[in-house]
Amino acid sequence: MRSLAEVSGIHDVETDWSRYQHTTDSGIFNEIHEVRFGRPPSSIETSRFRQHFVGLLAQASSEAPFVAIKGAPGLLSRLARSAEHRAALATGAWRDSARLKMASAGLHYDDYPAASSDDAFDRESIIRLSIQRASERYGDLVRTVYVGDGVWDARACHCVGIPFIGIATDGRATRLSEEGAVSVFPDFSDTDSFLSRLYKITNVA
Repeated sequence: MRSLAEVSGIHDVETDWSRYQHTTDSGIFNEIHEVRFGRPPSSIETSRFRQHFVGLLAQASSEAPFVAIKGAPGLLSRLARSAEHRAALATGAWRDSARLKMASAGLHYDDYPAASSDDAFDRESIIRLSIQRASERYGDLVRTVYVGDGVWDARACHCVGIPFIGIATDGRATRLSEEGAVSVFPDFSDTDSFLSRLYKITNVA
């Protein structure tokens, strides 16, 4: 919101990101700009906004580091040692903002095959490209499971045709279940339970 105001002079926009056609950094910025100005942003306008946005994220992280979801570092470490499973990233964030936030939380974006909002406006394309890049690095994949925390993640997985595990609590957890999540966990702290559920999903014939 601050970047929109300071760079593009745009105020009072819808902040329920699930209402946008594409809930990604590039998709939301493109839609807001087109609604306000009657045209999509130019590459220069997008670059200017993006640089300002990432700069504000960097400033925020220097004041209070981003925190990984509880248990996430341990889960990723176990997956990295797994003989059966591999991890890849599919994020609606721009690559540099995802890299910055993960680094602030002690994680490393470039350790994984990944696709981001740099690659597409829509999450479905981002997910498909992440799967493709994971296959190129790891070899053929038998089954893919997506893990996320938004209704847009659940909807994208439904379109792509892959199982979705939600990360949420309370009403948001109920919403993700209603949107088709095969399981919902509050976080990754119970790594054994999460991996047990993951194994069951991926071993379905």
